[in-house]
Amino acid sequence: MKKKYTSDNDFQNEDFSLDGLEMGEYENCTFRNCKFSGTSLSHFIFSECTFEECDLSNCQLTNTTFRDITFENCKMLGLRFEDCNSFLFSVRFASCTLNFSSFFQLKLKTTPFSNCSLEEVDFTECDLSQANFHGANLKNTVFSRTTLVGADFRMATNVLLDPENNKVQKAKFNRDNVLGLLAKYGMKID
Repeated sequence: MKKKYTSDNDFQNEDFSLDGLEMGEYENCTFRNCKFSGTSLSHFIFSECTFEECDLSNCQLTNTTFRDITFENCKMLGLRFEDCNSFLFSVRFASCTLNFSSFFQLKLKTTPFSNCSLEEVDFTECDLSQANFHGANLKNTVFSRTTLVGADFRMATNVLLDPENNKVQKAKFNRDNVLGLLAKYGMKID
């Protein structure tokens, strides 16, 4: 079956959670205030697209392709990004809610997570080299065997990670969030 190809289209105020988005490849499209929650985006291809103020919570992402995708002010609860096609996977997040999502083993070098809520997100075995967590809330976020070389946590909150279990060379921290690097030792610091 041939997939539909759509380019340079602007989708606004669509509720795809009812009938779903037509299976296909979408290039240079913008999705504004669209609802995808609970739908399957499996085997879709998105290239150079922008999602603004969309709800993608609990979408199925099996073999979904995200190439050069921007998510702004989106609700994205419980997404399993590790199920996506990892070839040329490239995303940017600004002011999104990504709580309870998982990026297990993905390469996310230089990915910005600006002003995002990342509560209870799983970054186990990810490559987050040079990633930027400016304004991100990392409450109960899991970093385990994660490459964080050069990552910027200076403006993040609730940073809690074990430097002995992650690669943190040249990562940037401020005085407030550096305490999260010592939490495993159970020390009291005033």
